[in-house]
Amino acid sequence: MNSETETTGNTMRLKGDLSLFSVILFGLAYISPGIVVTIFGVVAATSGGVAPTAFAVATLAMVLTGLSYAKMARAVPGSGSVYTYARKMLDSRIGFLSGWAMLLDYFFIPMVGWLITAIYFNAQFPDIPKWVWLIVSVGITTAINAFGMKLADRVNKVLMFIALGSLVLFATLCVVFLGKHGSSAPATDALWNSGTSIGAVTAAAAIAAYSFLGFDALSTLGEEARGGARTIGRGIVGCVIAAGAIFIVLSFVMQLVHPGALFADVDAAAYHLKVQVGGETYAEIINFVTIAGSIASCIALQASAARLMYVMGRDGVLPKAVFGRLSAKTGTPVNNLLLTAAAGVIAMKLDLTTATSFINFGAFLGFAVVNVCVIAHLVREHRHGRTLNLFSYLVMPVIGGAVSVYLLTRLGDVALQIGGVWLAIGVVYLAVLTKGFRRPAPEMTFDDDTVATDRATA
Repeated sequence: MNSETETTGNTMRLKGDLSLFSVILFGLAYISPGIVVTIFGVVAATSGGVAPTAFAVATLAMVLTGLSYAKMARAVPGSGSVYTYARKMLDSRIGFLSGWAMLLDYFFIPMVGWLITAIYFNAQFPDIPKWVWLIVSVGITTAINAFGMKLADRVNKVLMFIALGSLVLFATLCVVFLGKHGSSAPATDALWNSGTSIGAVTAAAAIAAYSFLGFDALSTLGEEARGGARTIGRGIVGCVIAAGAIFIVLSFVMQLVHPGALFADVDAAAYHLKVQVGGETYAEIINFVTIAGSIASCIALQASAARLMYVMGRDGVLPKAVFGRLSAKTGTPVNNLLLTAAAGVIAMKLDLTTATSFINFGAFLGFAVVNVCVIAHLVREHRHGRTLNLFSYLVMPVIGGAVSVYLLTRLGDVALQIGGVWLAIGVVYLAVLTKGFRRPAPEMTFDDDTVATDRATA
């Protein structure tokens, strides 16, 4: 417990110190803008060779939802989340299921991180099977988290600037390459061509939306931002727009370097593009930078997932004997770390397309619920005689919710089946907890201590 107490002390000292710029930087650090390079091949192949268009659609959807998060941050001041918003605006049981959907994201996002790390390792050292690199990555991050080592906020920002620097260098090399060799297809083909369709673009956008996961974590920083909820709301929208701009511009340049949707290895397309524009030495150096950043991200993602499960166990939402226990030696939720590590091994049987798509099931469901919460807030305010802007609080969240649901339906069959089973398990478990839905669902308490630990590990 000492690590928690120490972190809490640091957070108490930092309360109210985060500026709007710092909030946006934090969101970008959690999102990790370099993910656009990693999943470019998957998005380009799915969209029919128009990756920037798919990222633009995903950005629009995320901006609409980001605006709804901003409204909820103002309506429910302090540390919040889709779980908190749904519980307060809709019903405790809907809040529980929203938290359950969020758990799907948190529980399996580390798996995607480990898979990406293994893909990068295998691209550089193809003689060693991908599954070996996966086991190594899972083992390293789990051991670090089990011993209580955490990434501080300052280190996170440094890693983000390094990542952004490598992206700028990569984009520059792509532009130089195009200046020397040109593109083998018209620039307009990178935005739309005869090989794509609206269905293909929206299916790719559903995958591209994975790149944005993490911006909603800013909603938990309400008590630590200078200006409170107003700053958090602006920070969420600013983060989504900044990330979307990076994704669209970089994917456009990459699509010009490699027109079309055909790749020798769709998962490792980024590595081969780096070799194409910068040579073998550059690709290997940048690949190690990417691997280091990916491992750091995995540490943060796994720690956050374990922390969420600990909160749910501590508050009786999950069995306390398993999930609500901390190691007496390290003060870390070792059981939860081991569970996420076990889930990570599943990635041996998945490709990157499938892994990212079923992670998005919980995200899109959560995003849809946040938009519904905005409408519920409008109705509540109207009942109390207060008038809110109908376009902002009704039309926009309706569109945002509809887009989120539509993108949910564009996920693959495997993603929908896994997500559906996960949600069904949640409904059954909720029925047990509430004695047949007759009682309110248990409440999760995301207090300062929890938020402090999440922020330190992000």
